[in-house]
Amino acid sequence: MSDLLASAVDGSSVAGDAPAAASPIGAPTLTWRDGEILRDGVSHRILAGSIHYFRVHPDQWEDRLHRLAAMGANTVDTYVAWNFHERVEGDARFDGWRDIERFIRLAGDVGLDVFLRPSPYICAEWSNGGIPFWLSGRVAALRTSDAGFLAAVDAWYDELIPRLVPLQASHGGPVVAVQIENEYGSFGSDSAYLTHLRDGLRRRGMVEMLTTADGITGDMIEHGSVPGALATFTFGTGVARAVELRREGDALMCSELWGGWFDHWGERHHVRSAASTGGTIEELLTAGGSGSLYMAHGGTNFGLWNGANHDRVLQPTVTSYDSDAPIGEDGTLNEKFHALRAMFAPFHAKELPPIPASPRRQAAATASLEPRASLLELIATLPVTGDISPRPRTFEELGTEDGLVAYEADVSFPAEATLTIDGLHDRAVVFLDSQAIGVLERDGETCLALPVDGGAGRLTIVVESLGRINYGPYTGEGKGIMRGVMIGRRLVNGWAHRLVPQDAPTSTSSASDASDGVAVASFDVVERLDAWLAFPGGSKGMVWLNGFLLGRYWKIGPQETLYAPAPLWKVGRNEIVVLDTDGLGSTVEIREEPSFGETEEFIGS
Repeated sequence: MSDLLASAVDGSSVAGDAPAAASPIGAPTLTWRDGEILRDGVSHRILAGSIHYFRVHPDQWEDRLHRLAAMGANTVDTYVAWNFHERVEGDARFDGWRDIERFIRLAGDVGLDVFLRPSPYICAEWSNGGIPFWLSGRVAALRTSDAGFLAAVDAWYDELIPRLVPLQASHGGPVVAVQIENEYGSFGSDSAYLTHLRDGLRRRGMVEMLTTADGITGDMIEHGSVPGALATFTFGTGVARAVELRREGDALMCSELWGGWFDHWGERHHVRSAASTGGTIEELLTAGGSGSLYMAHGGTNFGLWNGANHDRVLQPTVTSYDSDAPIGEDGTLNEKFHALRAMFAPFHAKELPPIPASPRRQAAATASLEPRASLLELIATLPVTGDISPRPRTFEELGTEDGLVAYEADVSFPAEATLTIDGLHDRAVVFLDSQAIGVLERDGETCLALPVDGGAGRLTIVVESLGRINYGPYTGEGKGIMRGVMIGRRLVNGWAHRLVPQDAPTSTSSASDASDGVAVASFDVVERLDAWLAFPGGSKGMVWLNGFLLGRYWKIGPQETLYAPAPLWKVGRNEIVVLDTDGLGSTVEIREEPSFGETEEFIGS
């Protein structure tokens, strides 16, 4: 594969676009020595940008890679999300959207190197940090040399790594660097675990340059590094500190330079100016460093793949992962893109590829949202999973990944009684018979008053997982009702469980006057183009377009529109299905511009 974008020794030197003679098979293409990265022995600069194949529709992979090359990058970096491939234990998938080999080959065809980050844990504001829920449900000591965890990692790597080995640059492919683990120094201190991962990559045939990535503290670098791997950094504005912390002989590299930031529900939309982002990148390049802009193109947390952080309270990530990236969620190129293109151009002996045309969008339109079934009516159509159990079961015990689970039990209660959910992960709408009596949340109210005169009835608690924690010591926590439900001090026993599938609820032709639950709308279109969908008046819902789960909306914002990429549309009639647990709106809108909510400038430390 030719190297489209040249390497440079420093911010002013330019090298030819053609690389040195190819490395012999078995020798790494990139190495480091005396503080610089070498490509086949010649000084080289990595100018990378992050694009996650699992956040971009596969029909749009090539387009986004072309945009990255036009920005002036010579490398694309991507994580490999384990749980995206192996949703069911033992059934690792690499077809369709999960065809990581195709994504890598496309990058090479475009002229980009690939910096691959296949570690078992990726963070990435992705559900569970990329670790499958079935594994975190049974192994407490994640990201350690725990035998159960390593056995699962080894089985996964036995499936994954042989697919990647032939795609290395030393074999004629585009992969030039491989990350061992991700920000481990801010999580643990198990050096045997890092050694196991490093040796496992080498034993399975990975010969290219190995890296680690950690924040800019001495403690993080100490506990996140492993011999034989280049220790790189992650930061927003930490070039000077990274220079201080760089180990003797190591090249300076920032594997994640945060040029934007992600959003949590209930916060503002985070942005970072082109001047601020460019200033940090210029400082890194002037210091002789290599780097990867995180994100160059953020994409979308389609389905229920969004993660969550936990800082005293749960902070679920929104559906959009736009991250104020220079290549927007729909491929739009903004001021940041053009500023970076101008900055990177001097590092190339040839002109950069032409700038691709702007994406086209559906024209604005409105369709009525017609109720089909209430939330309880939908639940009544679902089968009971397993036997009646004394206590409510967690999502993991029920074998369900995310979404909604309905917990049902018959109860009686005295006057002025209170219902409490002990260990709610994460949000619950509570019904007594057919009446909604309250909403409870993990870090908010977890108890509510039952009818004051006492009584009896069918208790239904619809629990939603808002996003599995992706960073920090709570990564891997379970979902659902973790301990029990009490009336006063007494536990409620005798629970039935109904799992709400992640497939679009089947709509019927009958109308309904339901205020929550399932509703449908349709749009007739003459061309398959991108669109932005809005749900005015809706409260908290999931949205399917032609059977594909786009993600969630929530009236607390900041995100107000969902990205609906062109490949998901059909010429003619298109069906949108909404499942709103709290309160349906009356219309669906196609908007010509996205709305991510009120903004605030934010720079990661």
